[in-house]
Amino acid sequence: MSSTPLSKQDFERLADFRYRLRQFLRFSEELAQEHGITPLQYLLLLQVQGYPGRNWATVAELAERLQSHHHSVVGLIKRCEEQQLLKKTAGRQDGRQVEISLQPKGEALVEKLAALHREELLLLKNLDGAASLDLLINVQTALKD
Repeated sequence: MSSTPLSKQDFERLADFRYRLRQFLRFSEELAQEHGITPLQYLLLLQVQGYPGRNWATVAELAERLQSHHHSVVGLIKRCEEQQLLKKTAGRQDGRQVEISLQPKGEALVEKLAALHREELLLLKNLDGAASLDLLINVQTALKD
């Protein structure tokens, strides 16, 4: 870690970035609730749909992506299953493993919500004075030097 102190501008950039991030998260939370699911359920659907290289994920992979405990994710999956958003199937290579994939209802919902999220991100990006991720990375890089 660098011993170089943060400047006032560094603090302003970090504070603005966190503010914009919180705005986006609040938007996301409210949007999910308006569509009848919790913010965590939306994140779960998004992680299944966006899992790299395939259209399913294991419980362990989803727990990692959500930064949550295995048993918590199992409960979250069960609630999504009850809403017919997800389905579980036995693993293709290992029958002890469970593959989680989207049902058509879950696929339609995550597509709709993700499109609305993209619009919100573009709005936040285009705000005057908004701190970009590039600026934040520049601050962090300077701190490491």
